[in-house]
Amino acid sequence: MILDILFPNRCLGCNCIISADLLVCELCFGRIDFIHSGYFDDIFIKEKCRLLFPVENTFALMQFDKKNLSRKIIHELKYKSREKAGEILAEWAIERLDFKDQKPDLLVSVPLHPKKLKERGYNQLHLFTEKLSEFYGIPFDHDLIKRNQYSKAQALKNRQHRVKTEHVFSIIKSITEKNILIIDDVFTTGNTIASIAWEILNAGNNTVNVLVMAVDT
Repeated sequence: MILDILFPNRCLGCNCIISADLLVCELCFGRIDFIHSGYFDDIFIKEKCRLLFPVENTFALMQFDKKNLSRKIIHELKYKSREKAGEILAEWAIERLDFKDQKPDLLVSVPLHPKKLKERGYNQLHLFTEKLSEFYGIPFDHDLIKRNQYSKAQALKNRQHRVKTEHVFSIIKSITEKNILIIDDVFTTGNTIASIAWEILNAGNNTVNVLVMAVDT
């Protein structure tokens, strides 16, 4: 209570004081560039994925741009120790995401290297994934995929470096004939997701789908 008074939660958009369980005020919420396309629609992210690997369905919650509010929200989640922001983003996704009668069998989020996980203290995708799992009744597995290489933040890399994702990930459990949803924060080149997708596809008769918090168009 005292900390709330001394250090009140402020809107990421306009800096006004808001409830501790919010990211933005009601006015700034209307400024977020949500993507109004469904899970089964043919949109930019699906087209990009299909150039890299076979994908069934895709969903992106927001557009990501250096100057818009979604960038501030994602950076707050990843770099400002706002792990709980993942739950809020999941609630926004749930309001817009309908699997209809084609729910995935398993949710898998992009893993961090153990060294990066220790540095950050949490994987920014875990609470988001767990919230979706609870709501839709779809199991998740945070340990299916292992990141083999430690690397600096994607935001600090140049484009040429970002495409070098071969052998970055490996599957450490047997998995076959599953319809898997891969979850990531920001879709840029798509190479990170593609690396994971091919590991899953090559592991057995699996299919893959993609869900991201934001897509850089």
